[in-house]
Amino acid sequence: MNDRNTSDHQIFELDLAAHEAQRRTEVLAALGDDWDPVAVMEGEDEAYRLLYSGLDAEQQATYDMLVAAEVLPGPGQA
Repeated sequence: MNDRNTSDHQIFELDLAAHEAQRRTEVLAALGDDWDPVAVMEGEDEAYRLLYSGLDAEQQATYDMLVAAEVLPGPGQA
């Protein structure tokens, strides 16, 4: 301990670096060898494009307003 300790309080320090390294190792192991992050991101982009395609005029105006207000990312920014 150090001299910041008092009779009422004790300083407790915990280094989570080893735990974080183990967590990352387990996440990557769970994803498996065939996980392709580029394909996942491309799929996300396509899903985003599909979500906002085929809007009627009112929906498109609302979408454009939300993009202009930076509430939603614009095309190609997702």
